[in-house]
Amino acid sequence: MASAPFHLAFPVSNLEATKDFFINVLGCGTGRTSERWIDFDFFGHQVVAHLADDEQTPAPTNPVDGKQVPASHFGVILEWDEWHQLADKLKAANIEFLIEPNIRFEGEVGEQATMFFTEPSGNALEFKSFKDMSQIFAT
Repeated sequence: MASAPFHLAFPVSNLEATKDFFINVLGCGTGRTSERWIDFDFFGHQVVAHLADDEQTPAPTNPVDGKQVPASHFGVILEWDEWHQLADKLKAANIEFLIEPNIRFEGEVGEQATMFFTEPSGNALEFKSFKDMSQIFAT
């Protein structure tokens, strides 16, 4: 069964910087917009950046494999080659990573590539890929 697209809304402090990042760095398209929000085509999913007047605070983190993973984050699971292409693009754009692109569980069940970075308002994004997509939920 094909997955249904998800919808996610998130707060931002600078709508123009967010628009530039999602379009020019991540390659997302846009949908409806207003002075206070923008719909993005986030790899086939609808994410909406809403201008928030309150100051954003960094998300708490949890230790995972010796790294501090933001407890609040979102992203997508890409095909293996697409993930590596994006990682290279982000490195070339001098994106500051919270967690550098790396491979977890190498050679094991659930082998996956992952990286964390923030968009301009500080929301954490995680992009993942699985060597074998049938193992997304493998334990």
